[in-house]
Amino acid sequence: MPIRVYKPTSAGRRNASVNLHVEVTKTRPEKSLTRTLNKKGGRNHHGKITVRGRGGGAKRLYRAIDFSRKDRDGIKGEVSAIEYDPNRSCHIALIEYADGVKRYIPAPNGLKVGTSIECSRDVAVEPEVGNMMPIRFIPAGMALHCIELNPGRGAQMCRSAGTSARLSNKEGNYATLVLPSGETRRVLLDCMATIGVVGNSDHQNRRLGKAGISRHLGRRPLSRGVAMSHHAHPLGGGEGRSKGGRAPCSKSGTLAKGGSTRDRKKASTKMIIRRRYSKRYGQLK
Repeated sequence: MPIRVYKPTSAGRRNASVNLHVEVTKTRPEKSLTRTLNKKGGRNHHGKITVRGRGGGAKRLYRAIDFSRKDRDGIKGEVSAIEYDPNRSCHIALIEYADGVKRYIPAPNGLKVGTSIECSRDVAVEPEVGNMMPIRFIPAGMALHCIELNPGRGAQMCRSAGTSARLSNKEGNYATLVLPSGETRRVLLDCMATIGVVGNSDHQNRRLGKAGISRHLGRRPLSRGVAMSHHAHPLGGGEGRSKGGRAPCSKSGTLAKGGSTRDRKKASTKMIIRRRYSKRYGQLK
């Protein structure tokens, strides 16, 4: 059982559950693939807090993930270990290639120690879990993850635990993908994708149970805007609880619910066929 619920021996344990990470086979990371991870506490290069509620937390090492496999074309690799990564929701697989090079990739469901994987940009390889190839060589209907938005840029879509996109069809130079959010969009057939569903799907079922675990993750407490004074937040101040008729927003006044955050100059909206399903309005955007 990947998620374990213990007896309620304390108030924090009563509401908590633990991910057992049964797929993990190695506890220490590969030293050559780790980097130091300096903490910013939500501050930018000016020292100003731009992301609230960040700070503290356990010390981490960053594991360098190979999202593109650019120089691994045609070289077979073997899974030597499945590891836990504190920097992402999914597990990672340590791959040892035939030429001795070691790399980390996100571990899909069904990938086990000893399994061989392959990546090719020019010819089709077997559509097996963990293999990476251009979408033009992948049969329709398959589940994909680690998908490129633009050829050569590296995987940008479907990288978190339990996610995958379904290859709906191929027409001309484009393929149609149905994403986990419900959005349907087109990508070029030359974009690379990996076969399978990202593992550790039970990540979403874990309950932290107490504030202390949030602090271990580097998440600090957040005060509600209406509980602040008028000079600390746009929603603060007033006699009693009052929002002043203003829409929910951040301390800087940015809309928190329903406002547009997409940069229209950089947006890739022309490739979107169908918007993701909106839970708020019960209709498609």
